[in-house]
Amino acid sequence: MLYPSIDSLLQKIDSKYTLVTVASKRAREMQENRDCRIERAVSHKYVGKSLEEIEGKLLSYRPLEEKGQK
Repeated sequence: MLYPSIDSLLQKIDSKYTLVTVASKRAREMQENRDCRIERAVSHKYVGKSLEEIEGKLLSYRPLEEKGQK
C-alpha cells in the first residue's frame, strides 16, 4: 500500500492536478537545496517526501487569483 494514500492527500489538496503540481515543485526544491521538513521520512525519493510533507500539513498551497478578479 502506498503511503500516504491518495484519498488522504485529496482531503488536504483539492485536485489530483494540484497535488501533482505542488508535490513536483517541492521535490525539485528539495533536490536543489537538500532540505526536508520531515524528521523521519518513509520514502527515499523526493516526490515521496514531498507527499509526506503534504500529509503532515507541513506543505500547502495558496491558489492564485484569476486575472480580472480581485
